[in-house]
Amino acid sequence: MKNVRHFGIVTNDMEKSLRFYRDLLGLQIKRDMLEEGKFISTILGLEQVKVRTIKMAAKDGDTLVELLEYKSHQGKERENYEIFDLGASHLAFTVNDVDGEYESLQKEGVVFISAPQVSPDGKAKVAFCLDPNGVPVELVQEL
Repeated sequence: MKNVRHFGIVTNDMEKSLRFYRDLLGLQIKRDMLEEGKFISTILGLEQVKVRTIKMAAKDGDTLVELLEYKSHQGKERENYEIFDLGASHLAFTVNDVDGEYESLQKEGVVFISAPQVSPDGKAKVAFCLDPNGVPVELVQEL
């Protein structure tokens, strides 16, 4: 294994997701494309896939967040999703000021699970919020 390449998040509203990840969290778009054809259909095991894919990254990071909006297939909403449910549970970003992010994101209507808390070892201050798709996003300030 060489590195972590990206995290994929399926959305049914790309503009809401872009507002959150680009406008509020500050990720930068690296690539915006419409994928279709034999290759994408084959690797996903689906017929006639058409998906808009936007790859984004933090200014100083290499790991990508990949937003996927399927034009050809309708996804199901995760009802009553809990952070302890099986499968990928969240993604985390390192921030300089978690209290500042908490305040500014709350003003924009972003839902938080709790106010920022200092970890028991005193090495980090952490808060979880939800993206527009209900995906938990962890914001971590290293202390």
